[in-house]
Amino acid sequence: MNYISLNKKAGAVSFREAVVRGLAPDKGLYYPENIPMLSEELLSNFNNLSDQELALNAIRPFIGDEIPATRLSTIVNETLSFPFPVKQVEEAISVLELYHGPTLAFKDVGARFMARCLGFFNETSGDEKITVLVATSGDTGGAVADGFFGVEGVEVVILYPKGKVSEIQEKQLTTHGGNIRALEVDGTFDDCQAMVKQAFLDAEILEKRPMTSANSINVARWMPQMFYYLSAVRQMGSSDKIVFSVPSGNYGNICAGMLATKMGLPIHHFITGTNANKVVPDYLSGGIYYPKPSVATISNAMDVGDPSNFIRIRALYDFDEDLLKSWMSGYSFNDEQTLQAIRKLYEAEEYLMEPHGAIGYLALKSFLNGLKETVQGVFLETAHPVKFLDVMPKELVEKIEIPAPIKQLIQKPAHKTGISSYADLKSILLD
Repeated sequence: MNYISLNKKAGAVSFREAVVRGLAPDKGLYYPENIPMLSEELLSNFNNLSDQELALNAIRPFIGDEIPATRLSTIVNETLSFPFPVKQVEEAISVLELYHGPTLAFKDVGARFMARCLGFFNETSGDEKITVLVATSGDTGGAVADGFFGVEGVEVVILYPKGKVSEIQEKQLTTHGGNIRALEVDGTFDDCQAMVKQAFLDAEILEKRPMTSANSINVARWMPQMFYYLSAVRQMGSSDKIVFSVPSGNYGNICAGMLATKMGLPIHHFITGTNANKVVPDYLSGGIYYPKPSVATISNAMDVGDPSNFIRIRALYDFDEDLLKSWMSGYSFNDEQTLQAIRKLYEAEEYLMEPHGAIGYLALKSFLNGLKETVQGVFLETAHPVKFLDVMPKELVEKIEIPAPIKQLIQKPAHKTGISSYADLKSILLD
């Protein structure tokens, strides 16, 4: 499988090159040259296969023989070492819990898969040390720090916006030390992401150190997120049409689900839910696509004003605006609506959501309201509520059980460096 740049001004590359480079030389995101289909045999035997078997069959065509079959199987098994339970919370509404991994967030899947792929490439190529440069609005940093900690030949530099991640999120990305370095940026997530993209195009830096990204712009972070959609569809085991509602920030998560659908996974429709950063919902409701500066909210992982992966979503639907809008609906909600949803669902069903999952829930309810056809809706709970103690409804904080690893984490000292400009980042990377 080759990968092309969506800016179409750079040559096609292998999976390994796409992973190692992260971003194409023309600033474009890498995208598979063709979309392989799930086999009829796999689809007919779908409910009898394990999550690991489904994932291995789905991802193998994207990698080919660049990673041996036995090693790829090991990578998938190690990536999917925790469950993705689907639980019904209301009639026709279920939740897909994606917070049972080591950092209690959905990004554990992509980070663990990419770390293991990059580790294999380093083992077999004898390349010099590579730097993984990543921007985070919340959960990516912790997942990347955990996934790459101790990986031989890999140094990780994480940029995060000062004062705009929760205390636990900050601890998860600043307490490792070793090959993990955290940079606290005086700015927004968009500022962090812009610095990362600028560094990838800086010849002076690239001459000194090879770099790649562990944001969802990297194909090895983006594509394995399809794994939990495969798991959810298997668990649903229903003849009803399945609709997924995905809280969205940089749009890599929902894009991975759409990729799986293009491969033949039977999903009827996708819903994106977001906060005040509603560039995509505005576009889907008839407006133009116009990125804006991000706005800070209590659902901080979605505080993205210029989502990188939306161009991949457009590519999946051949840049056909009408076709895309027939597959995807979008809604946005403010902080007060988010908190009210958390309170109401807990009062009614004793199910406790965090702010991102709550927006997914609200978006699904909005889509189902007045819908005439019968569907089964699934919203994604993308992180554990304990990661958002500082913004959860105060009366519900005491209901949140703090996992033992988090209690230990809170006691650890943070190791971070403050920066305020690209010049600061460049100086650190050149040092």
